[in-house]
Amino acid sequence: MFDKPHEECGVFGIFNHNEYNLAHEIYLGLYSLQHRGQLSCGIAVNHGNDIVHVYKGEGLVPEVFNDDNLTKLSMTGKGRTSNGKTGIGHVRYAQKNTSDSENDQPIVMRYARGTIAIANNGHLLNSNELRSTLHNSGAVFQTGSDAELIGYMIARKRLETNFVEDAIIEVMKQIYGAYSFVVLSPKKLIAVRDPQGFRPLCIGRLSDSYVIASESCSIKCIGGEVIRDVLPGEVVVITNDGIKSMQNHCGQKSSLCVFEHVYFSRPDSVIDGMSVHDFRLRAGELLAYEHPVEADVVIGVPDSGIDAAMGYSAKSGIPYEIGLIKNRYIGRTFIQNNCLEREKSVHIKLNPVKSVLSDKKVVLIDDSIVRGTTSEHIVNLIKAAGAKEIHVRISSPPFLNPCYFGTDISSRTQLLAHNLSCKSVAKKIGADSLCYLSLNSLNELSLKSNTSFCTGCFSGEYPLNIKKISTSDKFAVKLQNN
Repeated sequence: MFDKPHEECGVFGIFNHNEYNLAHEIYLGLYSLQHRGQLSCGIAVNHGNDIVHVYKGEGLVPEVFNDDNLTKLSMTGKGRTSNGKTGIGHVRYAQKNTSDSENDQPIVMRYARGTIAIANNGHLLNSNELRSTLHNSGAVFQTGSDAELIGYMIARKRLETNFVEDAIIEVMKQIYGAYSFVVLSPKKLIAVRDPQGFRPLCIGRLSDSYVIASESCSIKCIGGEVIRDVLPGEVVVITNDGIKSMQNHCGQKSSLCVFEHVYFSRPDSVIDGMSVHDFRLRAGELLAYEHPVEADVVIGVPDSGIDAAMGYSAKSGIPYEIGLIKNRYIGRTFIQNNCLEREKSVHIKLNPVKSVLSDKKVVLIDDSIVRGTTSEHIVNLIKAAGAKEIHVRISSPPFLNPCYFGTDISSRTQLLAHNLSCKSVAKKIGADSLCYLSLNSLNELSLKSNTSFCTGCFSGEYPLNIKKISTSDKFAVKLQNN
């Protein structure tokens, strides 16, 4: 929904996939990551001959790719069809006013030592500072993406090192922020996760091939087996000899974005050892314990509110019902930039089940509230279906602060909870009551994970120094407004 935090993107890669059509398998992997980005997508394939074929465009995965362009991606430089060698893919989310196609990924770069392709998920805090320094030394950039910046820095360092992974290790000393990226070279597939582990990244196996993906669900969706998560700060190098782990930057306190579990990721994913479904289910249980209410039925806002609604129902004893039906054939409505279009999209996307809601006291579970506009529309839909009372329960704490690590959260002045109390928010959206999950309960949930969480958007305490943001950066504007 448009009244939600906006995820940057998702990445996917396969090394040495000889059994099936490589590009088609990447296509399926991206399809299962579609929830992470709906503006554009792309695939780059290398057949081991230093010639990278790339195809990308704006739109959903099945809109951009078809049998024809997937087949062409599988053609070698000699015009023969090849099932392998290595390929990467990317889906990009729709950030307001940035539908420029030059920022579509993967980005292919040819330099003195050959060709590399890169696909990234995240945001560098010092990107403008690095870009300015490189500009002054003669660098030319074709896009405004961090992926190109990182790729350019890798290419420069590669001239001073023996291997591309050594260049990446050196580049990691200079970049500062959130990133999970994959690099494609003629003989290697490399996966990199920042030292805080803000964004997820995992490793899997498909027959004799290795897979890298933003979420474990995409590995399973193509019939693969999940091996493990990439460690925060780890560089994983995959070659014909197998997997090599380089942990030069490991060991810092990890800070996975908590919204990966709250909203971004699919319920069937497991991130850093914790099931997304189990996290949301337990969040709903804790929400019922903290904020009980007398009601007839519990419903969830599809899709990310459903698991928490089930947990709330189980703990409270109030029956769970499907009260809102989601149209599965349209994308998340935050891709709409016009307010009227957004309002229409909510009605098209969600429809109330009157028989479940009429003359009932309803507990409505959602994962978060940012601006409150979507929540208001949903409450009005439920009222129109005849509900007597509507009690909104949110399975995360109130949004009070911006995010600087790849989640496009607005400045504090545009965050509903920053300006209003729970009672005032309830009145604003037309609910009879509204309560949030406490930060203490959220921290309790993290104890079952293999990592700790970044909760800066709730607490205002960030794992990195946000003062390092360059003044011209879009996130620095938020900083100046707060």
